[in-house]
Amino acid sequence: MTAQSLEQKCIEAGLKMTEPRKVILSILAHAKDHPSVEEVYDRAKKQDASISMATVYRTLGLLDELNLVYRHEFNDSDHARYEVNREHHHHLIDLDSGKVIEFQNDEIEEMKRKIAEDLGYELIECRLELYGKKLKK
Repeated sequence: MTAQSLEQKCIEAGLKMTEPRKVILSILAHAKDHPSVEEVYDRAKKQDASISMATVYRTLGLLDELNLVYRHEFNDSDHARYEVNREHHHHLIDLDSGKVIEFQNDEIEEMKRKIAEDLGYELIECRLELYGKKLKK
């Protein structure tokens, strides 16, 4: 999702598009990682020194309420991490480095659907987090 499409969705939801919000949306749209509030704040301050931590918290909270971002609380971290609501995927968290690796797998998707169906349910949503350590060769 681009920063412009995020802005448009915010406008459609009735949010005022302030300059600090635009900066935060741009940071999220261009993030190649899953930044914490503190990381979003640090990146935003580099673009606009007037941005406060409170603005970052409020904006991320609003974006989460609007389902425009996902708030993750990976077990290995003391901080919530955020990512733009994009195409469905899962996460593998490297316990040594803290790196978050996104992946998709059709076999897992089919297995999840079948498990829900076998139990008499239609699968609506699922978040899968795998935690591991790199294999030593």
